[in-house]
Amino acid sequence: MKIGFIGLGNMGAPMAANLAKAGHEVTGFDLAPVTVEGVARAATAAEAASGRDAVIAMLPNGAILSAVMAEIAPAARNGAVLIDCSTVDVAAARAAHEAAAAAGLLSVDAPVSGGVGGAAAGTLTFMCGGADEAFAAAKPLFEVMGQKAVHCGGPGAGQAAKICNNMILGATMIVTCEAFALADKLGLSRQAMFDVVSTSSGYSWSMNAYCPAPGVGPKSPADNDYKPGFAAVLMLKDLTLAQAAASSVGAATPLGEHARALYEAMVAEGGGGQDFSAMLKRLGSMERNAG
Repeated sequence: MKIGFIGLGNMGAPMAANLAKAGHEVTGFDLAPVTVEGVARAATAAEAASGRDAVIAMLPNGAILSAVMAEIAPAARNGAVLIDCSTVDVAAARAAHEAAAAAGLLSVDAPVSGGVGGAAAGTLTFMCGGADEAFAAAKPLFEVMGQKAVHCGGPGAGQAAKICNNMILGATMIVTCEAFALADKLGLSRQAMFDVVSTSSGYSWSMNAYCPAPGVGPKSPADNDYKPGFAAVLMLKDLTLAQAAASSVGAATPLGEHARALYEAMVAEGGGGQDFSAMLKRLGSMERNAG
């Protein structure tokens, strides 16, 4: 397939590279002067989208997505599929679907889970919203870039699934870090803590696959001085999106809000560039009832 890829950052670049390695003809655009192996460079987003069978976007927020859509929708080939892998608010995702439909394009909102490591390894999970026809057109590309794609429903359903998933992840990582900090103060070794919890009722992805304590469990960012697989500032973004969505529909999410506030404080203290599991360091240094 001929593919345009808009946004060649930490996630987009390896995703585009994997598509090129699989034999697709990929043309990319990014405001930064990045080079991706096997990917041709376009001078504008419209040029990257022009005449392509599929256009993939991986962008920072809904405002940028809206601006890019205004550029690429008129340039894209009628009947092409737009795959938006950005994590944005549900309203922006639905607006992008509307713009695509007006231009005669198929469209899927398809935010991802798996982080930079998953993007490089081609093991991402895609949470997808859009028409059946659009999902079917995009599915072969999901199979190159990831290990699983779930069709969650109509326009915006992928974004809804992503923010619900990451609200769970943010909250469970915090309580996992709290448990390690408590274990430290009770004199329980971190290894013993992991050995018990990882095979008991407290097990979770945050504990078993992405343990926040260095030297315990499978390799994780904690073992690399918390260099981010998923930065705390991005977790804050997703938790903020979740709270905005909850507010818009009147959903009660008190733990989600508290998790958002804790990551907001971590980012404000300069920890935004660390992996979100570095919350363990912050909680370990706090006293009870501290903010």
